Amino acid sequence: MMVSMQLAILGTGAVGPALGKAFSGVGHDVVIGTRDPEQTKQREQWAGADLPLAAYEDLDAEVFINATNGAGALPALQAVGDALNGKVVIDTSNPLDFSRGFPPSLFISNTDSLAEHLQRELPAARLVKMFNTTANEVMVNPRGLPDDSTIFVAGNDPDARQTATSLAADLGWTDVFDLGDLTAARGLEMYLPLWVRLFSLIGRPNFNIKVVR
Repeated sequence: MMVSMQLAILGTGAVGPALGKAFSGVGHDVVIGTRDPEQTKQREQWAGADLPLAAYEDLDAEVFINATNGAGALPALQAVGDALNGKVVIDTSNPLDFSRGFPPSLFISNTDSLAEHLQRELPAARLVKMFNTTANEVMVNPRGLPDDSTIFVAGNDPDARQTATSLAADLGWTDVFDLGDLTAARGLEMYLPLWVRLFSLIGRPNFNIKVVR
C-alpha cells in the first residue's frame, strides 16, 4: 500500500510539473519550488498547472526532487539550504553542455558525475540519482510504452535508494535496477549522448531501454 509523502520538486520546466502532477495524482503531497513563485505564475505554460508553488528557501518536505537543468542544480539546491539536511534528494538532472550547439556534450564525465558533485557540496543530504535516463513522458507513465522497461537508481545511502525505488513504483515502474553507490551516476549521466542520438533517429521522446537478464 502506498504511503503518502510530502514531496518538494525543484524546477518549473517540463520535468518538474510532469513529476508533480504524477505524484500528486497518486496521492502524494506535492509543492513545486522556483526562484520567484509570482513570476512563475505569470508564465503562459503554467496556466492550469494546479500545483502549489513556493520559493526555494521556503521549501520543506520529506523528499526533495531536483528537476532543474544540470547547470542550475547546485544553485537551486543551495537556495533550499538546511531543509535538505538528512533528507532524500532525488536528482533527475544531467550535465548537458549546449555551448557548442547540438548535440550537447557533458560538462562533467568519466571520473566524476554531476550527482557526485552535488553530494560533495551538500554532504548532509542523502542524494540519489534516478529518472535522468528517460524523457518526462516516460518517467511519469512507464506503462505508456508497449513493453516493460528499466529505470535505474544509484546512491550512497541504501535506505534513500529504497525510498526512491518506492516512489518510482508509485508511478508504475516495475523494473527498478539498483546500481549501488553514487559512482554509478557517471554511467547514468554518460548514457545521455546515446539517448540524444536515439531520440534523433526515433523522432519522439517516448522510448526507453530494458535490461534483459
